[in-house]
Amino acid sequence: MGAFEYVALDQGGKETKGLIEGDTPKHVRQLLRERKLLPVKVTEIAQKESRRQRTFSVRRGIAPSELALVTRQLASLSQSGLPLEESLLAVSQQNEHPRTQSILLGVRGKVMEGHTLADGLAEFPQAFPELYRSTIAAGEQSGHLDAVLERLADYTEARHELRQRVTNAMIYPIALIVMSVAIISFMLATVVPKIVGVFENSSAELPALTRGMIATSDFLRDHWLLLIIGLGAAAYGMWWLLQRDGPKRRYHRFLLRVPILSRLTRGINTARFTRTFSILAGSGVPILEAMKISAAVIENLPMRDAVNEAAVRVREGGSISKSLETSKLFPPMMIHLVSSGEAGGKLGEMLTRAADGQEREVDGLIAALLGILQPLLIILMGGVVLTIVLAILMPIFEINNLVR
Repeated sequence: MGAFEYVALDQGGKETKGLIEGDTPKHVRQLLRERKLLPVKVTEIAQKESRRQRTFSVRRGIAPSELALVTRQLASLSQSGLPLEESLLAVSQQNEHPRTQSILLGVRGKVMEGHTLADGLAEFPQAFPELYRSTIAAGEQSGHLDAVLERLADYTEARHELRQRVTNAMIYPIALIVMSVAIISFMLATVVPKIVGVFENSSAELPALTRGMIATSDFLRDHWLLLIIGLGAAAYGMWWLLQRDGPKRRYHRFLLRVPILSRLTRGINTARFTRTFSILAGSGVPILEAMKISAAVIENLPMRDAVNEAAVRVREGGSISKSLETSKLFPPMMIHLVSSGEAGGKLGEMLTRAADGQEREVDGLIAALLGILQPLLIILMGGVVLTIVLAILMPIFEINNLVR
């Protein structure tokens, strides 16, 4: 039995849409007719999602907040002893987002056909990442799906909270930058020409600062559209360039060499790697497979390559800590904790501690950078405004010369 989306007409000719479960499209149409609905369109959810993944879509998966909520609900219902298919149905009914509802019903349809939950999730790879599916598969194989779901719920909620903290912390600086640029551009394009225009007819030479400001103002008024197009083209060109492996790899190496950005890049990627590795290792996923999946969550390419190379050394008999230490890209504290976990047989616990430590360090570093950035932006904006004011006042100070 699968899940289907339908469009039908009721007896009054009004169009209605919804979700329904059935064996085949023909069976679904029969069910709709029994409800006194005239079927217009019936689409299996799994096929629809498969087509969507091959085409461009703004939203191709489930939002992190929704995934965290769904996982927590599944974990709670699973621990209460409710059968898996009933748990999926209950969670889909409680969800307010139609897209998420349809995906969950699609997964439930696969489970009711006799597939495992991991196989059902694999039908929707854009909604459920490889880490999620592999962890579920390990939980089903070990017979501890409820405990694994609880661990996954903690993980997804922690990832969502970290992303939310970073986003919230960036709102004020971004808003300040946008407002500063908007106000300064407005002053240069409209206010400044009216004030400074008084001095342009004078025979005396204007101060260099005033002439520069007038030239800037004229350029903004005459070429603002070209400037916007140029900035947009430059941004797109940079984005396109960073999609290519060579330039992207060089850019990531550059990030690892810049003093402050290096600490931030290493910290964020190390936290992601150790957190993912800990949940996979603790769920019974084989170490080599866990390293491969964990490497995929690292955004920095040199660090990702370092983990993949370490996995090769581990396959050849090397220790995890020594293999990771070879690259010199990971913090020493993380290496020591992994080494301690290997020696004491508590690798998952030590990886969790390493992830906690890295996340705290990243939070502290981001807070410190934002604490510096906010007053710096205010000072910078004040400096630009001061420059504009001086450019206006300097001719006034020389008004006697201008009159002569």
